Amino acid sequence: MATAFSSDGEAAVRREGGPATAAPRGDLDGFYEMGRAAAFVRGGGYRKVALQFPDELLADAATVAARMEAATGAEMYVLGDTTYGSCCVDEVAAEHAGAEAVLHYGSACLSPCRKLPVLHIFGQQPLDIERCTEAFRELYPDRQTRVVVLSDVVYAHVMGELEQQLCPEYPNIVFSRVVCGDPPGPTPPGEVQQFGRQFPVEALGGLQDCAMFYVGAEGLALTSFMLTWNRCPFSSFDPATGCGRRETLNVNRALMRRLYLVERARDAQVVGILVGTLGVAGYLAVLQHLRELLRRAGKRSYTLAVGKPNPAKLANFLEVDIFVLVACAQNTLLDSSEFYRPIVTPYELELACNPAREWTGNYFTDFRDLLPGACAHVELPPAVPAAEAIPDVSLITGEMRAAHLCDHPAPQLPPSTALACRDQTRALAEISPAASFLESRSWRGLEQQLGQTPVSKAVQGRRGIAIAYEDEGHEQ
Repeated sequence: MATAFSSDGEAAVRREGGPATAAPRGDLDGFYEMGRAAAFVRGGGYRKVALQFPDELLADAATVAARMEAATGAEMYVLGDTTYGSCCVDEVAAEHAGAEAVLHYGSACLSPCRKLPVLHIFGQQPLDIERCTEAFRELYPDRQTRVVVLSDVVYAHVMGELEQQLCPEYPNIVFSRVVCGDPPGPTPPGEVQQFGRQFPVEALGGLQDCAMFYVGAEGLALTSFMLTWNRCPFSSFDPATGCGRRETLNVNRALMRRLYLVERARDAQVVGILVGTLGVAGYLAVLQHLRELLRRAGKRSYTLAVGKPNPAKLANFLEVDIFVLVACAQNTLLDSSEFYRPIVTPYELELACNPAREWTGNYFTDFRDLLPGACAHVELPPAVPAAEAIPDVSLITGEMRAAHLCDHPAPQLPPSTALACRDQTRALAEISPAASFLESRSWRGLEQQLGQTPVSKAVQGRRGIAIAYEDEGHEQ
């Protein structure tokens, strides 16, 4: 898959073990900021702490945990596998261990958490300041250009040095700063705060007149920035290659693909709501919001918690026409080209089902922006009778569809067929639409067949993993 959020795990099975290459072997204390982490644990009086590592840093987990226990006296629990994306704090796994706080290592989406206190340790990756400065000068030869500098969180510690190099030459340059969690009070006017970054734009004449310069590798964070601020030209500098470039990703083409998915959502009758996070604050509220939106739009909805989604998992739900993924701002833009059914974001579902919401060119990847009281919330209009609804034509199928909201739930089976005789005592049993659909399937899962299966002696099974058993290739 194109994103690690929906990986089928094949890469992890085939990967050979070895030392991590992301952290400098001789400077673990500096890379993992042991002093700051120990002060956080001691200052909070925490006795059990969960350490969450991404896959690329797991090789250092045992060493970091041992040093943290020696420095703090607290019990450390390593979270080796995340429930969803590794950029999100896995509060569910931490609560299973009875942890009182979480130390989150590696790249992070900086989505606010609901319960546990969290300290983010990004890992201080090196950056060639001189080469980055040269690349910036090449990309922006006009010294009066209005530029906002963004960075991956692993390079946030050196942005101050880059600012000292560029600010004397570029008077209209602004550097964003990383903000962990929601700040107290509303965002001040003239400032932008999204994706855990905060920067002023009032002095630049507004964000629409600014260019964006991103320090970091190509990935989900940059894609989310480009879609959200799609009216700003983007350039980037990749510290791993030392090259700067103007981003050639055709944002308009990407938006056309997303708007096509909006049209698919308008045609859908059954929608699966995928739970892609259990730790981001507000996820329960947006789940309820989406259920109500779909009910008013006359569509049936099912809420599915399947962990990390992949094509094999979601292909089991044939009755679902389209899925909507509730995840953090980085993981919500899931490439569903290999899936049996497309996957949309909560904002795209709102565009499809809320007649009061119109496409303005702005794009929202953070589902919290859609909730009541948020900057992008749009109230549902009053329901209209079906006879007064304005008909609409699907741009995909060419069929007529009703574009209106209703006060009643999605249509169910008629009363005459919703009840059936269960046995000879004439007892009545209700038949649900979902149960009727499952009855029509050729495969419905395992059956117990108690008393019908003969008892056999246990024998030794096959050894190895599913893709390469030890006896494969030897049997005739």
